[in-house]
Order: sequence, then structure tokens, then C-alpha cells
Amino acid sequence: MKRNIEWKETLDEGVRRTVRVLFPGQGKVKWQFKRADEEPWDYDTPPSSEDWKTLEEKVSKLYHRRRCALRDWEAVKTLRKKHG
Repeated sequence: MKRNIEWKETLDEGVRRTVRVLFPGQGKVKWQFKRADEEPWDYDTPPSSEDWKTLEEKVSKLYHRRRCALRDWEAVKTLRKKHG
């Protein structure tokens, strides 16, 4: 995919969280998280099942608008079944 997918959400504590997903190639997905109350990006926390669900919905919409490659859409579905 040529660009990152990013969304913001508000956690239960009222803190905003930014989620960024990169597709470095060959069916790989790299997750990045940043909370508004913390300075650095978090690269180590595994995504929750809700994060996987949101990503799959976003990639599905992009694919149907011809903004995402089929291999990226299939990779997300496969990885969600495996991890999410």
C-alpha cells in the first residue's frame, strides 16, 4: 500500500489514542500506537482484536474503492484470523 492507514479513538480513560498501520511489503503489517498523554510512539504492544477489526474494515473500504491492493486486503484478513 502506498500510504499508511491511521485513525484516532478515545479510550475509556478519556485519553486519545492514535493508531497507525504500515504495510512494508510481502504481507507484513507494522503497528504503531501513540497515546496523547505519552510522548514516544509505541511499536511493541500487540494490537487488540478490536484494532484488527477496525483495520480490516478500513482496508476493505479502501479495496472496494480501488485504493488498496488485493494482496494487502488478503494479508489483513489472514493475519486477523491468525492473531485477532
